[in-house]
Amino acid sequence: MIKLLRGRYGYVVRVVGASHTRWVKQKLTGRTDYTVLVPVTRCYSSLQSSSSLPLLRLPGPSYAVPSRGIGMVIARVLRGALKIRYLLLGGSIAGGSALAKTYEEWKEALPDTKFLEDILPSQEDLDAIRSSLIAYRDKIKDAVPEFSLDPKLKELGEEQYGQLALWFRQRLDDAIKAAEEEKNDAVGSLFSDGEILTLSGVANSLPSLAEDFTDLKQHAVAFTSMGAAEKEREKAELLRLRLSQVEAELREKTESLTREVSNLARENDDLKKRVHSNETIREKYESLQEELMQVQLKYQKEVERLERENKELRRTLMLRVGEKAAAHHKKVKKSLIDMYSEVLDELCDYDSSYDTQDHLPRVVVVGDQSSGKTSVLEMVAQARIFPRGAGEMMTRSPVMVTLSEGPYHIASFKDSTREFDLTKESELKELRKEVELRMRNSVRSGRTVSHEVISMTVKGPGLQRMVLVDLPGIISTVTADMASDTREAIRSISQQYMSNPNAIILCIQDGAVDAERSNVTDLVSQMDPSGKRTIFVLTKVDLAEENLTNPDRIRKILAGKLFPMRALGYFAVVTGRGNQEDSIQSIKDYEEAFFRSSKIFKGGVVSSHQFTTRNLSLAVSECFWKMVRDTVEQQADAFKATRFNLETEWKNNFPRTRELDRDELFEKARGDILDEVVNLSQVSPKQWEEALSSKLWDKMVTYVFENIYLPAAQSDSSGTFNTTADIKLKQWADQTLPRKCVEVGWETLEEEFRKFLERAKASRDHDTIFDNLKACVVDEAMRRHEWEDKAADVLRVIQLNALEDRSVSEKQQWDAACKFLEDSVKDKLNATENTLREMVGPSTKEQWIYWQYPTEAQKRRSAVKFELEKLLLNENTHKNTLTYDEVTAVRKNAQSQGVEVDNEFVRETWHPVYRRYFLRRALAKAYGCRKAFYAYHQGLEGELGVECNDVVLFWRIQQMIKITGNALRQQVMNREARRLEKEIKEVLEEYGCDREKKEQLLTGRRVLLAEELKRVRQIQEKLEEFIHALNAEK
Repeated sequence: MIKLLRGRYGYVVRVVGASHTRWVKQKLTGRTDYTVLVPVTRCYSSLQSSSSLPLLRLPGPSYAVPSRGIGMVIARVLRGALKIRYLLLGGSIAGGSALAKTYEEWKEALPDTKFLEDILPSQEDLDAIRSSLIAYRDKIKDAVPEFSLDPKLKELGEEQYGQLALWFRQRLDDAIKAAEEEKNDAVGSLFSDGEILTLSGVANSLPSLAEDFTDLKQHAVAFTSMGAAEKEREKAELLRLRLSQVEAELREKTESLTREVSNLARENDDLKKRVHSNETIREKYESLQEELMQVQLKYQKEVERLERENKELRRTLMLRVGEKAAAHHKKVKKSLIDMYSEVLDELCDYDSSYDTQDHLPRVVVVGDQSSGKTSVLEMVAQARIFPRGAGEMMTRSPVMVTLSEGPYHIASFKDSTREFDLTKESELKELRKEVELRMRNSVRSGRTVSHEVISMTVKGPGLQRMVLVDLPGIISTVTADMASDTREAIRSISQQYMSNPNAIILCIQDGAVDAERSNVTDLVSQMDPSGKRTIFVLTKVDLAEENLTNPDRIRKILAGKLFPMRALGYFAVVTGRGNQEDSIQSIKDYEEAFFRSSKIFKGGVVSSHQFTTRNLSLAVSECFWKMVRDTVEQQADAFKATRFNLETEWKNNFPRTRELDRDELFEKARGDILDEVVNLSQVSPKQWEEALSSKLWDKMVTYVFENIYLPAAQSDSSGTFNTTADIKLKQWADQTLPRKCVEVGWETLEEEFRKFLERAKASRDHDTIFDNLKACVVDEAMRRHEWEDKAADVLRVIQLNALEDRSVSEKQQWDAACKFLEDSVKDKLNATENTLREMVGPSTKEQWIYWQYPTEAQKRRSAVKFELEKLLLNENTHKNTLTYDEVTAVRKNAQSQGVEVDNEFVRETWHPVYRRYFLRRALAKAYGCRKAFYAYHQGLEGELGVECNDVVLFWRIQQMIKITGNALRQQVMNREARRLEKEIKEVLEEYGCDREKKEQLLTGRRVLLAEELKRVRQIQEKLEEFIHALNAEK
């Protein structure tokens, strides 16, 4: 063992037990051959923490230790380990037996805990106390309104015993667990208690301690067994102390529980007394409430009587004021609400690019479809003025109703002078029909709802002055007969009106349906989350009371605790009994009777001022006028700033132009157009006749040459020529000539009128803003205009007489006829030459000069033309048609030149070739007839060899044109110009009433700016007038 502990670091002696430490120290320190002795002591004990005794190590010099062989070291280590095994085994056996004996003695020494059963109450007693307390709680809760037991009293009886039992079980488990841990620690710490002495010295000092160490080992074994027994006794004493503490604490808990049970009994007696007193108080409260209700009803009847008297007095006063004003021919002063309504009417269709929106207050009535919002408005207006339907959407557009006070109960629309007497059922029906008709007319293009506002005024004695806007009901499902965007359109309209920060939102909720099905409350909470301008109205309360057995739900609704929204006030109303024929007075009587006998009113669940439409009207009117007084001046300042901005923009962009809005511009354009119509009378008769003659000949020249002159010229004799011409002229005059001449007259009238318009455009003061309007008006008037039917019959007679006259009596007429023939033939010849030039292509000269080349088709056409000209040169009197042999000969001649053509190609080329040939002969004949008037007049044409039948024919046609032009001129100047003026006036009248047409034809920034500037001025002036009257009323 001594050799095992030797080494270069000294050796270590482990002493078990604190009593042997001094002896070991004396033995070790008594030797003088140790160079350095450093004692280090460690105390091992379960009763003292090892961390409380610090490790003491004294520093000393370090000396080198001579090393030994590795084999010797291994042998010594094995021998030491075997000896330690015997030491450990013996100590564990002795300590285990001692610990087991001590544990058995400790268990026998534990006290008996059966005495706790006599101290603590049994489980049955605690259950009985708890059940009695619960029974008292239920009884008190049912007997006393708004009363509940103290949570401490409620929980004490059933929790105190559980806490005590849990605490005791935890203590007992801790004690048993501690005993088991002590037992395990005693076995495992046999060699863990004591002190360690670390001796550092030189290697040659170890052999001198071998004998003393043998004695030390024996003392250590003996001390181990003795220390374990003492330790077990100490632990047993500690457990007894702990158990005594547990008993003391248990007694204290038991005493406190007993005291609390006694306190509960006393409090139970007190509660019984309080229940009895509360029953008495409740009886007194019910009697006082019944008395208060009777007093309220008494005063309400008195107030109604005074209101009726006040209505009669005010009606009489208004009638006297109206009579005085009528007698002195003075204008009756407008009321405040009428002035305010006019401002709102101006703002209904106001649209500004300067962000000056309409923020004037108005009462916006919103609610789900069929929630009763229209009925609420009718009760406020005291008349059933809106159309009704069973489950069908009736409100299709916003309806702005201005309520004002007046001597008679009447209603009227903004754009109508008719007044409906609301005291007569027949006129009420007509009013409802008119409202429904206006709603349906406002809906266009297949839509279900409209943004167009229907404005009406309701006057009557005792009406609260305010402006209400009834909006279409919010829906959750789009039916088959609605437009697909109806739901979104209704929400858009509602949001547009509710987004006004000064609008008062009257939120209507159907009380007969579940609150979870409401759509309007979510929408209102989004637009007014703080509820500073919202008034909540619960309708159909009578049905709600029948369907809801618990009035607490209605109380929560009217207290603002059920819906996710806030409001200034909450009201409950009854607006009908389900019968559409009930009058307003019968509904009011039913409403008062319902609230007088209602359980909700009697129970005091809700305040009495939250009932009836009368209280609602007063609250809404008060809130409305408060909002008006707070915001109207701010709105007037905003429009004043907008007016300044618009005027500045006008001065900068249109400095020398008058500010004319769209209506004024239209009136100016109307005057210009009518002036141009009047200017038609300034056209001289000569100008009309020249224009008409030129237009007539342009229309008939082709027919004359192709259908009359050319066929007649194919005859061989003058008699045949005249006969053919007479027949053709007669057919022409009977069939198409009169109608064509009427068309020519109308076209000439239109052209002359447009010439005046074009000359007006060329003037220096012309305004281009009217061009679209003038053109559209003229086009529409010309499209509608029709010439008189009898004009064609009159012209037919005149033309037949003129064409039958073949006698040219004067040389001047002959010369005029020759000139007319020459000019006509020349024009026709030039046209024919141009046609041939297009058919055969450029000539040789043009090819050399302009570098133009003919196409293959033109080359073939030129070859055929050359063959046809040779045919005409060979036969001067050739007719206007080709025989089959002639066509074949021309085709063969062309083929011999390498040109392949068909018969139809030859005939197409023949027509212009022959016409040129014919016109050249006719022109030569006309030149020859210039000096043949004498021969014609003397009848010597045959003898002189001159035939001037062509001149006579064209003279007849010329005379017919002159006579027709004169007749048309008279018709135009005397009748058609007036009819045109009338039709233009009708078109202007229609366009003047069509605002969309005016907006379409009169456009541009100038028009929009003038329109907006005028509207802003009107709004500002009306606002200032209203503010002045409002301040005067204050």
